[in-house]
Amino acid sequence: MQTPDPRALAERLGISEDATALCHAIEIIDLHLDTFIPVRLWGYDIFRAHRPPFGGHFFGHLDLPRATEGGLSAGMWSITTNPFRTARGRLRTFRDNLAEFRAMVVNSDGKLAFARTRSEYDAVRATGAHAVMLAIQGGNALEAAPEGPAAVPDRLLTRVTLVHLTNAGYGASSAPVHMLRRDKGLSDHGRRFVEQCNAERVFVDLAHIHRAAFWDAVEVHDASQPLIVTHTGVEGVKPHWRNLDDAQIKAVADSGGVVGVMAQGSFLSRKGGPRDGAMLIEHMEHIIDVGGEDAVALGTDYDGAISPPKDIRSVEEAYPRLVQHMLDRGWREERIRKAMGENFLRCFGELRP
Repeated sequence: MQTPDPRALAERLGISEDATALCHAIEIIDLHLDTFIPVRLWGYDIFRAHRPPFGGHFFGHLDLPRATEGGLSAGMWSITTNPFRTARGRLRTFRDNLAEFRAMVVNSDGKLAFARTRSEYDAVRATGAHAVMLAIQGGNALEAAPEGPAAVPDRLLTRVTLVHLTNAGYGASSAPVHMLRRDKGLSDHGRRFVEQCNAERVFVDLAHIHRAAFWDAVEVHDASQPLIVTHTGVEGVKPHWRNLDDAQIKAVADSGGVVGVMAQGSFLSRKGGPRDGAMLIEHMEHIIDVGGEDAVALGTDYDGAISPPKDIRSVEEAYPRLVQHMLDRGWREERIRKAMGENFLRCFGELRP
């Protein structure tokens, strides 16, 4: 796919050519893409450009032509777990979904390619392909697999989000359903699972997890490996059950990891604050204030049934407009490069060279 003309894209979006040119000069890595959900639900074709349905709410935020136009280099693509199946049913369904996902990548005519390590990432990007880093959202997909993440063949798995929107055998969710669970921490099974992720050098993602379970995971996690939180907001800007507090941000930063800011507007918007994509930048700036410039990243959660701010509901617009918001707030190019991809690449290289 041909890279669009930065000037034409800037004119169409009503932003500066500096922003659009920068998007195609840097690595933009989205740490949480849920676009495989609509692929599974109704056969959504990621290789064809779409107009976002539902006014840009919920699904249809991303396809590969629009992502390429917006400058997206790579993403952590999630296979999301249905928690209401049995443990064996979850594992069986995950394996079926994984086979479908692999076929989508393999049959992409070189447009997509798996990146299991930093060196593979560099090789994939040298070909011009979009680098796919496989992730699981809801580690209980593997609850019936005694070997844990090693059950995923060929070291394809790069990340597991331990729990999702429901409590699980590994521990409690940060969602209000945690009130139904007496023990808010990690279970013994959850602790073993974190250790198995460490052994396989799979990122442990602490998005969605209850604070008590968060700190249990930090305690058991191999301190030589970076922790990540791929898609979240921060309480220092907007108090919310879905968002991290400053101590959590600091713990991730101290591990050498990153915190990715998501694009769900209701989790991010504060009273009197921006109503557009600039709200993401506020959360990023708070992460920088607490954890340093190397701790911030982007994880939109596109196609994860979210409602993004109105100016970033389609990916060909989203990444250039986010960069424009950064420029408008006086961000240096180095900081933009770090936040949009380089911070995560450093973590990836530390975990899987």
